Amino acid sequence: MNTLRRFRVMLTFVIETVTEAYHPPKVSRAALALAAGLQAAGAVDPMAGAPFAVPYPDHTRLMEVRDASGVGRPVSNTGDWAERASHIRDGLQQAMGPLPGPAARAPLEVEELGETPSGKYLRRKVRFTAEHGDRVPAWLLIPHQLRHRAPAMLCLHQTTDIGKDEPAGLGGRPSLHYAHELAERGYVCVVPDYPSFGEYPYDFRKQGAHHASGSIKAVWNNLRAVDLLESLPQVDAARIGVIGHSLGGHNALFTAVFDPRLKAVVTSCGFTPFHDYYGGRVAGWTSDRYMPRIRTVYGNEAGRIPFDFPEVLGAIAPRGVFSNSPVRDDNFEVAGVRRTFEAAARVFALHVPPGASSDWVSSRLVLRTPDSGHDFPEAERQAAYSWLDSVLR
Repeated sequence: MNTLRRFRVMLTFVIETVTEAYHPPKVSRAALALAAGLQAAGAVDPMAGAPFAVPYPDHTRLMEVRDASGVGRPVSNTGDWAERASHIRDGLQQAMGPLPGPAARAPLEVEELGETPSGKYLRRKVRFTAEHGDRVPAWLLIPHQLRHRAPAMLCLHQTTDIGKDEPAGLGGRPSLHYAHELAERGYVCVVPDYPSFGEYPYDFRKQGAHHASGSIKAVWNNLRAVDLLESLPQVDAARIGVIGHSLGGHNALFTAVFDPRLKAVVTSCGFTPFHDYYGGRVAGWTSDRYMPRIRTVYGNEAGRIPFDFPEVLGAIAPRGVFSNSPVRDDNFEVAGVRRTFEAAARVFALHVPPGASSDWVSSRLVLRTPDSGHDFPEAERQAAYSWLDSVLR
């Protein structure tokens, strides 16, 4: 981004921030002049800490990689794609804020808060440290009588007041009890609360003020939950995946982009490209829980957001992605999901190992489109579990 454009973006942020802080909404010229003066003096930087992101005007054109000056060349091998994938991670951090560094990886200090048997597994309530001063409530579901280290799943809940309890089978929709069902199949599962849901009160503007978004905070918490899984004697650290519905569906994807330990991703009703999200009206992504920079920096314009979902799926290659994307989902338009898969398939094709079968790409990139609304039907859940078995067992 050139200096003039960066200045304009930052100035817009300051003006909008000042505007939101005053009631009634009319702001004096003096206040706006003060905001502009602060920006000109370098006192306010809404993009502080974010890496430079090589700009890509069309985030659906995955088979191109650009240098810092914007000069592009075709992606012709996995090395070219690795460079493009690094640009995608930078773009996500432009929108979400920077992922915390190693200094934030405080000791987990796992606290056990009680446990109950539940049929084929033990349900244990725990808390663990995500970063200094912040404890995350979670369920651990551990199958009985494991003879060997088992595959494991990070299970992420949808937007629901009960948070982690729904995937764990303790309320909400039975169709979203996927942690419970996976534990019954022999998977060790960790099920954390997303910040501000369940038993995890969280003020994004106070205790989360050092994070630019709820999305990057959730990604960091999820990485620490994977640390927790790796620490368990029952878990095979080489066989860990992630599953989620809706809010959990796109956070499963975001987390996998930043955490290569996740070998398989199941996303249910989790995404569509930003231009397909309510016709490009992206304000729904901009609360403190998600990515406020989409509003404050990118003006709620889908075309200015520095990443999109075709890139997200591509950045996960060659690991597997399974998507349940119903045709009547009123949140995430299925036509956009189909285009996303078509674009990502070209990236996965770069990664076909020597001697692999002709269906390698289609086995790693699976799209199911049931005649359903915003839900995770039984047939699709069972297909997802069978697919996980094929990837992780």
